[in-house]
Amino acid sequence: MFAYAFPLHGRKVDIFPFERHDITDTYVSWLNDPEVTKFSNQRFHEHNLESCIRYFDKFVKSNNLFLSVRRCDNGQAIGTMTVYFAHHHGTADVGILIGERTVWAMGYGQDAWSTMIDWLSCQEAIRKVTAGTLASNKGMINLMENSGMELEAVRKNQEIVEDKPVDVLYYAKWHAS
Repeated sequence: MFAYAFPLHGRKVDIFPFERHDITDTYVSWLNDPEVTKFSNQRFHEHNLESCIRYFDKFVKSNNLFLSVRRCDNGQAIGTMTVYFAHHHGTADVGILIGERTVWAMGYGQDAWSTMIDWLSCQEAIRKVTAGTLASNKGMINLMENSGMELEAVRKNQEIVEDKPVDVLYYAKWHAS
């Protein structure tokens, strides 16, 4: 195990533990925006305040992390991150959602992703950091590769997107020793 050192500070973003008060109408709107969730299985669900509170409560009772991504310059919440730990195996699986579309393609997602991956990769208890995405999600592939993660596995035609089978790509970064 290791001590959580939050907030984490990147160049453009700060990463804080997600709190119940972060469940706002804006947050819910991200989850219901088809463009934001285009590559996520969240696209199959309709979200509301109650469903988001239930999701949040699952993290409160776990050793996993649910995190808020905020701009450094003004504190605006722009997205979330998750980290699922398998402590017995020394692994951490990471996910990100930048819901605030006005900041897309401005480097905020990359900064959040790289900040988290670098922090996890330096934790003695974590030997491997993993993440996955659809082969059609070029932005996520770029985030992973730009943070030093390498393609580890491909599940061919695993999911259906717009009525077509799409590969799921799994990336990993090993502990910095």
